[in-house]
Amino acid sequence: MRFDRSDAVFCHVTSLPGAYGIGDLGEGARDFLSFLGDAGVDHWQICPFGPTLSVAGESPYQSPSAFAGNPLFVDPDGLVADGWLDEGDLTPVPDFPTDRVDYDAVREYKLPLLRTAFDRFEERATEADRAALDEFREREPWLADYALFRALSDARPEDVWTDWPAPLRTRDPEALAEARDEHAREIRFREFVQWTFDRQWRDLRAVAAEEGVSIVGDVPIYVALDSADVWASPEAFRLDEGNRPTAVAGVPPNAGDDGQRWGNPLYDWEHLAESGYDWWLDRFRRLFELADVARLDHFLGFAKYWAIPADSDDPADGEWRDGPGRDLFETVERELGEAPFIAEDLGFEEPAMEELMAEFGFPGMRVPQYADWCAEGNQYQPMHYGEGVVGYTSTHDTDTWVGYFEDLPPEQRDCFRYNVGSDPEEPPEWAIIDAVWGSDAILAVTTLQDLLGLGSDARFNEPGTLAGNWEWRVARDALDDEIADRLWELGGRHVR
Repeated sequence: MRFDRSDAVFCHVTSLPGAYGIGDLGEGARDFLSFLGDAGVDHWQICPFGPTLSVAGESPYQSPSAFAGNPLFVDPDGLVADGWLDEGDLTPVPDFPTDRVDYDAVREYKLPLLRTAFDRFEERATEADRAALDEFREREPWLADYALFRALSDARPEDVWTDWPAPLRTRDPEALAEARDEHAREIRFREFVQWTFDRQWRDLRAVAAEEGVSIVGDVPIYVALDSADVWASPEAFRLDEGNRPTAVAGVPPNAGDDGQRWGNPLYDWEHLAESGYDWWLDRFRRLFELADVARLDHFLGFAKYWAIPADSDDPADGEWRDGPGRDLFETVERELGEAPFIAEDLGFEEPAMEELMAEFGFPGMRVPQYADWCAEGNQYQPMHYGEGVVGYTSTHDTDTWVGYFEDLPPEQRDCFRYNVGSDPEEPPEWAIIDAVWGSDAILAVTTLQDLLGLGSDARFNEPGTLAGNWEWRVARDALDDEIADRLWELGGRHVR
């Protein structure tokens, strides 16, 4: 097993408190880490930290880069401390809502600040500053293509890159050289923002370490089609001669549903194997620069995956194909050591996936909202969690526990109370937190919304919808000592 028994709280960066309309890497994040430290919590779990786009509903799982950081996470006060902004540049601060993110308003405020900071850097940077940025460019091989991709995307905002002129779409060297010259300043701006994000994130990770908190990152198995990842590394994906997908990801129909066509391009696993999985090794290296543990989303895809012809809209037209399996993870262990992965295995019972997890000791996930509370021995009831799983109260994709509990039929509520041994007067959120913490799961996780006992209006994401997701935020005064003390006591009783 790659983990000691421990606990975690999920809260994406966007949800953190702060003055600038969205959670960022500044004071609100440090306050949250202090809260976790006071509560004795071992891990902070987040969603992917990449840039988000309004056209993708701000989903961190449909980012234009699997390597870059979200510019909206950059702390303006940190830019003042660096000397790239003055205090006066930050005012007036708009009257942002405190309980949700208004992404359009945040972009309207923050992006000009980043532009101003870059202008000041260009004017004022010392040789040491410029050398530090050059070192970052050298250290991060993905950066040059990412910055060029974003510059080209900004120049053609109505197009995805598969609609670009052929020389740019297929990465003709002369066309790329001309584009780098034409967009040189915009490229430098994108590089500056990523350098700033990287420095602020590393500083925050040091604060987390001082609080005794490790960071659990998230790795979506698939990347967005309209991303620097696919454009810059077409050989890693199943594309045709024009660099357009030949097949896309999804899941097959099951009883009661028509399946799903996600549309993400599929990997060319044969080519990746021949190249020693260099693209995936680079991705994992970057992740472990910024996090201590990685949750692998849709782990089934590493064992087998559903391939839908790109010209079909019907998931039923797909077929199962073999994933890389043990060969990939043997390579990862040989190159990176024993990586601490959590396998998101929800919704599928597949022997090949389960064997892969068992061979490498990757714990799977159990979410009690999938339980039948009146069925004996149900695997999603916390009293039946084994050591080889990570137990959650809720996830970023489910309702909050209170919202879920309010919708339960009375018989299921009674069975839940009976099975976890809770008093009817006990708040349901603490009943499930206690049950998950008291289980045998190697890692017990709750969301910040569940800690606060919030209902469905605080749900973070509803899969299959675009509007209203990824917006919830917490107020600083909600992170109170009473909750931290109760979580500390729970951890002392069940975890430490």
